[in-house]
Amino acid sequence: MNIVVVGGSGFIGTRLCHRINSSLSADFEIIDKDPSRSFPHRAKQVNICQLDHLQLSIKNASAIVNLAAEHRDDVRPISLYDRVNVHGAKNICQIAREKNINKIIFTSSVAVYGFAEPGTNEMGKISPFNDYGRTKWEAEQVYLSWQAEDPIRTLVIIRPTVVFGERNRGNVFNLLKQIASGKFAMIGDGLNRKSMAYVENVAAFIEYSLGFGPGAHIYNYIDKPDFSMNALVSRVHKLLGRSTKVGLRVPFSIGLLVGMGFDLIAKLTNKKFSISAIRVKKFCANSVYESAVESTGFIPPVPLMEAIERTVRYEFIESHRAEQVFYSE
Repeated sequence: MNIVVVGGSGFIGTRLCHRINSSLSADFEIIDKDPSRSFPHRAKQVNICQLDHLQLSIKNASAIVNLAAEHRDDVRPISLYDRVNVHGAKNICQIAREKNINKIIFTSSVAVYGFAEPGTNEMGKISPFNDYGRTKWEAEQVYLSWQAEDPIRTLVIIRPTVVFGERNRGNVFNLLKQIASGKFAMIGDGLNRKSMAYVENVAAFIEYSLGFGPGAHIYNYIDKPDFSMNALVSRVHKLLGRSTKVGLRVPFSIGLLVGMGFDLIAKLTNKKFSISAIRVKKFCANSVYESAVESTGFIPPVPLMEAIERTVRYEFIESHRAEQVFYSE
């Protein structure tokens, strides 16, 4: 099997390529707008938005894995979400038709559900609250239309919750960094629960799904159990050898006002800040999902508690300054 990993230079893509590289039954190449530090000899720098460049770069392949996306909260101009996430999906499907590639795996997001009810599964109401979630949903429809054209085609749509792990510089890292610094303040009561996904497990499930047969397969991806914010903060404190007490607490209303203040400053100065009203809302919201992944027979290689311990140890106890890091939400 020869696999084209679009977005293979990124956080999840690099983990996936390491897994495929150790396989005796598969080969891969990377298509990404950024160079791959891990596999430079297997990578081609191509933007998913450029169909003609994709046509020249993707030749013989048995499957395409599309991990490329615009995903930050503050992408400007807004049209980039549509250009990369939706138009990029159309380009991938066009390439698959031209090259007779009958298997596509697409990483979508639980963002398609918006502020979902706790326990939302794959049949949950689609109600995105931002352009990222909207365009991920629209991209899913592009891929589903491609699959429906021919019953022998295989489409796997994976909707991960927030993905974390070593070397990622997204929201979970920022939270862990605040806790590790001793300057963390809990906004709200901390009883809200969060579903999370460890990068190694997400990559392992993508690899596993390469074996799925014809049809359209849609799965949320979550590693269980779901921790409350209080429990997560206490666990990280314990790993760092500190008191398990949460510490300073800030009412949600005050935290939201602070976020709105930073939004105003960002608008006036054209600068980006790590604090915003939407991030305060997301932090304080319950984001608990369910998944049918277990029905496939997949077993995550790393238990969630061990994944958190690995990440905390790597980032805040050990020294890895020379290692590449990846920036995302």
